Order: sequence, then C-alpha cells, then structure tokens
Amino acid sequence: MRGFAYAIAALAAVGIAIGIGSSAPKQDKADQTASATVAKAEAGNLVLAVPGMHCQFSCFPRVKETLEATAEVEKVELAPQSSPDVLDNRQVIVHYKAGFDVASALQKLNEEGFEDSAVAQ
Repeated sequence: MRGFAYAIAALAAVGIAIGIGSSAPKQDKADQTASATVAKAEAGNLVLAVPGMHCQFSCFPRVKETLEATAEVEKVELAPQSSPDVLDNRQVIVHYKAGFDVASALQKLNEEGFEDSAVAQ
C-alpha cells in the first residue's frame, strides 16, 4: 500500500512540474526583435541581461568594450549589485543615442561569447 502511495505522489509531482514549466512565460526571438526595434527610434537607457557575465573584473570589461564599440552607445555601466565583491546581478545599463540597434548589440555580445543576452526591461 505504501508503494502505491509513493507512486501516486511521484506522478503528482511530475504533473505539477510539467504544469509549472509550461505556464512560465517565455520571451522568444520575435519579442526581442520587437523590443530592439523600439529602442532604435530615440536616445535613452536600456537594461540588458547578460547571463554569461560571471565577474566584474574580466567579463564586465569585455561586455562594456563590445557594446561601446558601437558609435550609438555613449556609456555602459554595471547594474547595481547587492555586494561590491560579488556579481549577483548580471545586467548592464546601456546609455545610447538615437539609432542604436539592440538586435545588433545582442548579436555582438553573442559573438563575443555572451550567449542568451537579452533585453531585461
């Protein structure tokens, strides 16, 4: 009887996991492109999530250099961190001029090895 109860509990857990996984909203490439198109219109600030950025001493300077190589990017700064010694918020704030192409910037980050970078807000 106990084995039967364990089997039912395991099936329920699998069902819950599948339900949670399928209901989570996912941003696809079309959504990222739409966000990128909006950012091209005028100057402003944009937060990019860079999950492949693991430290502020080597990775962040590479991200900064990659993005600032674009003429429309004025400045790139590391998003606020909870501790100055640990990179726990893998986001950068990009200050850009009119004409900035987010899709191109994300492609450059991808080529530099920072895959899965995306617009955070």
